[in-house]
Formats: sequence, C-alpha cells, structure tokens
Amino acid sequence: MALDWLCRDCLEHGTLESAPTRCPACGSPRLRCHDELFSLSTAHVDCDAFYASVEKRDDPSLRDKPLIIGGGTRGVVSTCCYIARQSGVRSAMPMFKARELCPDAVTIKPNMAKYVDVSRQIRAHMDALTPLVEPISIDEAFLDMAGTQSLHKAPPAVVLARFARTVATEIGVSISVGLSHNKFLAKVASDLDKPRGFAVIGAAETVAFLAPKPISLIYGVGKVLTENLRKDGLVTIGQLQNESPERLMRRYGETGARLARLSRGEDSRRISTSGEMKTISSETTFNTDMASLDALSTELLKVTERLSERLKAKNVVGDTVTLKLKSAGFRLRTRARHLMIPTQLANVIYQTGLSLLEREVDGTAFRLIGIGVSGIDAADGSDPADLLEPAVARKAAAERAMDRVRSRFGREAVVRGKLYKHPPAPPTDPEDDQTEGKTK
Repeated sequence: MALDWLCRDCLEHGTLESAPTRCPACGSPRLRCHDELFSLSTAHVDCDAFYASVEKRDDPSLRDKPLIIGGGTRGVVSTCCYIARQSGVRSAMPMFKARELCPDAVTIKPNMAKYVDVSRQIRAHMDALTPLVEPISIDEAFLDMAGTQSLHKAPPAVVLARFARTVATEIGVSISVGLSHNKFLAKVASDLDKPRGFAVIGAAETVAFLAPKPISLIYGVGKVLTENLRKDGLVTIGQLQNESPERLMRRYGETGARLARLSRGEDSRRISTSGEMKTISSETTFNTDMASLDALSTELLKVTERLSERLKAKNVVGDTVTLKLKSAGFRLRTRARHLMIPTQLANVIYQTGLSLLEREVDGTAFRLIGIGVSGIDAADGSDPADLLEPAVARKAAAERAMDRVRSRFGREAVVRGKLYKHPPAPPTDPEDDQTEGKTK
C-alpha cells in the first residue's frame, strides 16, 4: 500500500510504496507518513505549554530550567514547561504541591496581556489558512481545511506543517497539530505527540486505534463517570464498542448514547466560527480560608467587578451565571442560574451570584471563589432599562455612570460601598481565567 509522506522540516512531500526513514530531500528524521495523510482536513492546533513557552522565548536564560506559571502561597499552577512536568507538576495543581515536587523550578506570575497578544498573532496566521477557525481557548483551536488545497497549492497536512514552522520561527512558540476526519479525533491526535507534534488518525484505523485506550480519553468523562463505568466492568473504549448503543443509553441516558458514538469515533459536529467565547469568568484564591457570608460576598463582589469589566471591554453579554467555590479540602462546588435578560452589569451578576452563594454558606471553609457567565453573545442593546425592574434599572443607570467616571479618572475613582468598608487585604492570587487551556 502506498504511503503519503511529509517532511516537517523542509516540507517536501510525496507518495511511496514504503515509508522512508529520513527525508529524501534534506535527510531529516522528522517525517509523518500515513496512507490518509493528504485526504484528511479537520485539524486541532494546540500551543505547547503556551504561557511557559512565551516566557522562555522572552528570557532565553529560562530555556533549560523547569518553569511554573502561577504564584502565591495558595494559588494554583496556570501551566508549566515540559521539564517541570517530568517532576509531576500539572496545570491546576496547588502551588505548594508543585514546589514540593519541583523545588528548583522558577516561578513567574501570569502576564495575561502578553499571552493574549501572542495568541492574536497566532490567530492571524490561522485566519490566513482558512475562514473556518473555531478557537476553544487562548492557545488552541479547530481548523476546517476542506476546500483549501487549490488556494494553498498543497494538501492540508502540508499547509499545517508550514503553519507550525512559521509560528515557531516568527513568533517563537511551538505548536502541536492533530489531523483527522472529525473534531473529536483531531483533538485526541494533537495530544499524542507533544511537544512539536504532528499526529494523524485516519478513518480506516479509527475503531482499532480507540479500542485499547481508557474511556477517560473521551472528552467529558471525568473521575466520577470513569468510576461508575469501572464498577459496571467498562474500562477501555473497546469494551464500549462491544456494548449496544441501546444498552448504554438505557444504563446512562444521553451520556450513554454519546459514549456509544464517540467510542466508534463518530462525531458529526461542525467547526463553527460563531460563539467563539463560550464562558468568561473571574476567580481568586484566598490567602486565608473563608467561611462567613460577609467575607465571601465581599470577595464575590471583587471578582464580579473584574468579570463585568471584561464583558464590557469585549462588548458582550451572557445569559447564565455560574458560581464556583473550592473548599479547603479542594472539593469543588458549582451552581448556575439562567437569566431572563442577558447582561454584562456587575450588579445583576453579583446579585445572582450572591443568591447562589447564600445557599452554600454552611460553615464550610473555602479557599477559592469565582463567578462566570456563559451563553455569550454581542451586547447590541442588552440590559435595556425599559425591560428591567425600576430598582434594577436605577442600579444599572448608576453603574453606567460609574463606568464613565472610571473610564476618565481610573477604576479607583469610584468604589462600591461594600468594598470601601473593607480596606484592601494582603494580595490574593487572582486567577481570572489564567489556567491554560480553559474553554472560552
């Protein structure tokens, strides 16, 4: 059987009866060979340890050192380089644990403005490849490359390899590419060969490829579901393949139907350019655990104001508010409420979050609080005064006036009464969507 081959260094490519061990043109061993290489067009692109990669680019002295992006005594790891990962450090790990595992690591606080700027540069290169780009976080996106071969005079695989090389040389950040026949498998592929990876999963091999893999490989299958499946004797994706979809649906409902489809590599989702931001949130980790409603609500107001500022800056609104709490024992609680009218107003978001918080204050000490909105859409006249209750409308008008004053004189020019009564505490660890790879 003839194999398509591609050199990821010089970009030479062709088709041979057997896979070459080195590039016939430049001698590089960095080849990708596959019998479907030039026919696949759905890609997932993921930056390698994005924040850490940017910091090492800007400070070459860090290149060979373990690097953790995070900070604070009680904060979490936003991301870390691959050297630190060899010691067991992982994203979202408590900082104290990361320091125990890798005491020699250099720690840098996240610089979101810088990362966003680099992300925009990479996105510009993506947009030059195809109009069908679906970002799913600051450092990853799906690309539909179907129909682009005539434009670029090369198969999608070659174009993507060229893109990866361009980003590495011009922007200084390495990326990994997953190429397949649908979104699920493209995402799986991009994790197979990190860093600087280029992995392919063809249609013909899909079922066999997935069979020996653990069920946790399927996106959305967490620890609880994995354990429930294990109790039922289901550990590998192959075991799911051997179950009838009807039985899985009877046992696990819609989740079972989804597992049946994905276990066979079936994913009909299209790459969409709409709704790029799925969730926008803000959160903070406390230096000291908090249990009282007064203390927690004050912190809730702080993160809500930051969230509202981001919504207004992006000129978007959301129709669902989600409260996030993490206990001192690292147990996570999330509570959500749908709004009748999409909003970007801090007061509306805060009052909704407060009503959720009041039900959770039961003596439990919490180390983290966060607030987020989903159902993101363009603002376009949202929060209309004539649709709001009179009391809410007055508060909305006051908030808009406060925004105008802040825009002219700075955000500290006007302080809400609740925050004025609480002088600034020692710095906490604001995370503000800083955990790398979070869906937005």
